[in-house]
Amino acid sequence: MARIIGVDIPNEKRLCISLTYLYGIGRTLAMEVISKLGLDPNMKAKELTQTDIARMNSLLQEEFMVEGDLRRFVQNNIKRLMAIQSYRGLRHRLGLPVRGQRTSCNARTRKGRGRTIANKKK
Repeated sequence: MARIIGVDIPNEKRLCISLTYLYGIGRTLAMEVISKLGLDPNMKAKELTQTDIARMNSLLQEEFMVEGDLRRFVQNNIKRLMAIQSYRGLRHRLGLPVRGQRTSCNARTRKGRGRTIANKKK
């Protein structure tokens, strides 16, 4: 398995699909990285040479925010929202939907302690 920025990408998938296993890289960004490096998007990930992997690592670390840096950035944004006690921050703190979804029926499968919604009739 090729290891890019500390993540093993699958060998048997095409390169443009394998790169999407990295946090912060979707199909469009994967195609952009492949074209910058001059690689074939249809080649398998196992066909990458060590120099290709090294070039890809350096390109991703220099030009894009991916994996650990991006996760840290997102978590810091959420913590900032909680600290300033914005509406979105309070929703994050309570474990409720943040983006305006209704809570009467579908917000029951969230993480955390189970909450009783209504008493069942026996």
